[in-house]
Amino acid sequence: MPEVTRARFTFAGEWITAAVFCAATVLVGLLIVRELRGTPRLLANETAIGGPASAAVPADAVSVPSLVLGAHEIRVGDRRTDALAQIDSSMTMIRRTEERGPLGPRETRAFQLAGTSFILVFEPFELRGEPRVAAIYLQ
Repeated sequence: MPEVTRARFTFAGEWITAAVFCAATVLVGLLIVRELRGTPRLLANETAIGGPASAAVPADAVSVPSLVLGAHEIRVGDRRTDALAQIDSSMTMIRRTEERGPLGPRETRAFQLAGTSFILVFEPFELRGEPRVAAIYLQ
């Protein structure tokens, strides 16, 4: 009967695989713990100083990138003076609020025209910058 040689098992490949799985498990655990620690500081500061969750904008308002008013158009990013020049006397301002934003004063103006209301949010895009249209909401 011929002699059959048995293959010897080497544990080097198995140890490397186990070490990789262990490192991956530790990494995933660290990521989970980091996410469960709480709100990031940036979001906590924004909410504390009137960040994106501003009380001046109703919850049912819909954000739009531009607003067409007859022959005029207001877009996000326009300067405040240019945007307000597009609004004519037929539109009545319902409300005006000011609060502190992350880069300077934030001004919110609500207007109404023929049963339709819209909200313009003005704030600087950089420190000490001029106010621009930061958001447009329809209600």
